[in-house]
Formats: sequence, structure tokens, C-alpha cells
Amino acid sequence: MPSIADRSVELESNAVGSAGVSTPPKRRLRSNSSPMKLSPMKCKRVGISSVAKLRSVEVESERSVEEVVGSGGDLTPQKRKLRSDSSSPMKPRPVSSPMKCKSAGRNLSACTSTPANGIEKYFSQKKPQAFCKPPVVVKPNWNPKGKPYKEQMRIVKEALHLSTVPSTVACRDVEQNRVLEFCKSCIEQEKAGSLYVCGCPGTGKSLSMGKVKQLLVNWAGEGGFQEPDVLELNCTSLTKTSDIFAKILGKYQPQKKANGTTSLQLLQKLYSQKPQSDGTKMMLIIADELDYLITKDRAVLHDLFMLTTYPFSRCILLGVANAIDLADRFVPKLQSLNCKPMVITFRAYSKDQILKILQERLVALPYTVFQPHALELCARKVAAASGDMRKALCISRSAIEMLEAELRESTDKLNSSTAENPFSEQQTAPALALVKKQEIDIVRIDHMAIALSKTFKSPVVDTIQCLPQHQQIIMCSAAKHFRGVKKDTTIGELNKSYFDICKATLIPPVGSFEFSSMCKVLNDQGLLKLSGQSRDIKSKRVTLNVDEGDITFALQGIRFFRTCLE
Repeated sequence: MPSIADRSVELESNAVGSAGVSTPPKRRLRSNSSPMKLSPMKCKRVGISSVAKLRSVEVESERSVEEVVGSGGDLTPQKRKLRSDSSSPMKPRPVSSPMKCKSAGRNLSACTSTPANGIEKYFSQKKPQAFCKPPVVVKPNWNPKGKPYKEQMRIVKEALHLSTVPSTVACRDVEQNRVLEFCKSCIEQEKAGSLYVCGCPGTGKSLSMGKVKQLLVNWAGEGGFQEPDVLELNCTSLTKTSDIFAKILGKYQPQKKANGTTSLQLLQKLYSQKPQSDGTKMMLIIADELDYLITKDRAVLHDLFMLTTYPFSRCILLGVANAIDLADRFVPKLQSLNCKPMVITFRAYSKDQILKILQERLVALPYTVFQPHALELCARKVAAASGDMRKALCISRSAIEMLEAELRESTDKLNSSTAENPFSEQQTAPALALVKKQEIDIVRIDHMAIALSKTFKSPVVDTIQCLPQHQQIIMCSAAKHFRGVKKDTTIGELNKSYFDICKATLIPPVGSFEFSSMCKVLNDQGLLKLSGQSRDIKSKRVTLNVDEGDITFALQGIRFFRTCLE
């Protein structure tokens, strides 16, 4: 069966012969193509949609051929009539050259009334980004040997000094808000209360309490409440532990002296009676280093917290101490006395927190003092050892002193060599360039490493790292046992702590005789101190003779000891 293309060619030739009209040549429809045949394998591959498309093409071709035949042999293309039904003849469209493809942008710009052009204008406008980063302020490097040398050195060291109180206590917002809300509720309800703040040294407890005091006084003045009287005291400055009651009583009655009665009894009487005037102020008592009030019978600590339970008591007691387990040891007794305090724990600073605090201390300076990697090294080492922010500040100041000594030494050597044997300009140029480079230098990572090694790396650390395993476990148990306020114990109690660590870690412990012998060895090395005249070795007193931080730093590289010391 001939294909549709062959039939169209045959009809076209007949029409031309009968009419005799010369028309412009038309493009043939597949005149040179052979009949289209689809093999069975190809038919299987062609989908239903492809077959339908082929059939629709054949139907359209048949219709076009019928229209050519029915038009009386005129093979000119039939133009579509306009919607206005105009009777004017349509002129044949001249053959045009192939149209060049235009880009989408040109097509959009050619039509000014289309919505697409509006979209182009919308996206072409430069709008401010929502996630723009703040501009980075590049500070000039610190010149520690410039003209204002002494003034710059003083400002930098003062910014990193422990006595410099920052305007805000960074990374302690949550703890400050909890303490502040507690004090606000006591003032609003005109009710006494007690709170115990604990945490490792250098975690911002004292700074936070000072900030809370300032915020509380400002809040009371703005809210229409009476500003509370504030009594801040450090318990280490007391001659006797009972003197704290005299300090509190002196805030209420400065001129009155106790005649035959103690200050504690007068305070108990004062808080048991209704005040004569209704305008009695609340008193905020901030007792820092509270663990120094621990006596043998612990009566002073109990009596202090008991003051907040009297019916007409007006004091808000904030006790601050380094002993984390103080609340665990005394809370059951205080709870039985109905004076259990609220406990807030200040955790050790992490690496990111130490780095942030150091950067905030230095942000006010108009120049860059430290390399970023140097500060990060300091933060990592201190966070891994203890998380003590005070130690991080001391190490940073020590690194500045390292740079200062290095520049001073290099300048002295250059001056002495120049005085003894003056060089030519060509010979002195490299040395002067080196000095000039050092003059604009900042605290590098090598300076920080030296400062860290002087702080943490000591003969004590080397000695602990070289000890046998069981002696290291004894030092680890001693560090845990003496953590807090306890300063000494017996060898028998230390042996129990050692046995607990071995049992928890499934390590076979040594016997009591061998344990006592190892304690004697540690005493000879200066790590422990044995005292007492008792013949029984278990009754002898033992004291930790090295800093707990040295033990932590020496054993932190071993996961076993790091877990035990947490």
C-alpha cells in the first residue's frame, strides 16, 4: 500500500497537468522517502501515545490533500481568514529567511506591556538582602613598642586584670535571671527567703551576685518598692564564724551593743516580734565564701539559714560557696528545720564561653592584641583543665609579658651589636626590617603556648603522669575526696574512696597494706602529706600536698581518669 506521501505527490502532479497554472514550487511532503514500515520489534517499543500521534499526522495529511483537490487545482496555500471576514484577497506571503532565535531577555524587553517584563524589572532591581552580615571592623595591629608604649601596655593589662569588673557578666544570663526573680518575689511578697549559689572557682558567682544587687535596687526604685538594705560580706574576713550575726545586727541597730546576750539571740528576738513601723525595709544579705562558716557542729550555718524562717523576718539570704556538694550534705538537715534553700549551680565555663569572655574584654581596645588562634588555644586548654575564667585571664596577661620580653631582648641585642661593630646600611637593613616587623607584631600562638606551659606544665604534672596506674588512681580519689572544703582525712577513708573507684571501673584493688605503702611513696614524692603519731596506719591523717588543678591537667588525657574526675 503506498504511503500518504506518495499519494500526495501523485495528486499534485495530476493537478498541475490539468489546470496548467504555474504556481510557486511547494515543499514536497516526504517525496523522496520510502514507505514507512514499522517492524514488530519497533512497534513494541513505541508507546500508545506515539502511535496515536502518528495516526493524527496521517489524518491531517489526508485532509490537506483533499482540500488541494477540491480547490480546482489551485495549489496556493489557503490562508486563514481574518475574524473581520474581509473580502479582499490575501497576498501570498514572501519566503522569508530563517528567523534567528532571540534570547528570553530580549523577548521580554521587546514587550513592555507583558507581565514578564514586570517580573524582569522586579528581579533587576537591587534589593537589600535580608541576611546581610554586619560589616567586619578591621582593627590595626597592636604596636607594643610604639611611642605610647607604656600607656598601651597598661591599658591592655588592665583590660585582662582580675580586678577589672566588666559592664556585663557574659554567659551567665540564665543564672542571673533566676536569682533576680527569686529576690523580686521576696520583695513583692515581703517574705524572707534563702538561696544557695554553688560552683567551681572562677565561674562568675561573685560577679553575678554584684550584678543582681545592682539590678534589684534599680528595679525596686522603678517599681515603687522600697529599696532593700544590702549587706555584702566575705566570710573569710571574719575573725570568728559567729561574727556574721553581729554584722547583720549592726545593719539594723548600728549603735546598740549586746549586753549579756549574743547577736544571734537579738536577731532571733527581732525577727520574732512584729515591727513597730510598717515601713521596715527588706535586707539583702550576700554571704560569699559561705563554706568557711562550717564548724564542727555546723551550728552557725544552720542558725544563719534559720533566720529566714521566723514570722517577721525581713532578710533575703544569698549564700555563695565553691563547694558543690555542700547543699547535698546540709540540705537534709536544713529541710528538717524547715529552712531548705533554693539551690542554683554555676557550671564550669566551656571553650566557647571562655573565648567569648576574652573577646568581650578586648573588644573595647582600638587595636588587635592577640591572634585569634592564640585566644582559642587558651580557651581550649583552660576549659579542658578546670573551666576557671580567672586562670584564663592570668594566662592571657602572661602571654603579653612573653611578647614584651621577646621584643625587649631583640632590641637590646640589636643595639649592643650596633654599638660594638657598626654595619653598613646594606647590612643593617635586614635587621632593622626584622625589628620593624616585630614592633607591629601581636601575641602569637607560640607566646600563648609558652604561657600555658608555665601555668600547667610543672614538675608536679610530669611526676603524676609518670606514676603507676594504682598510684594515679589514689591521686584521682584524693582529688575527688578533697574537692570542696575538706582539707584532710584518714588513710582509711581515702582507701574507701580508692576502693569505690576501682569497683566502679572493674579494676581489682590492692590490699590495705599495699595501699598504705603506696601512700608512703606518694608522701616521699611530695604529692601527699601524712601526719599523726598513731601507730595504726589507717588512723594517720593524709592531706593533698599539690593543687587539684595539676592532678586534673595531668590525667585529663586518659578517658578513664577524665570520667572519674567529672
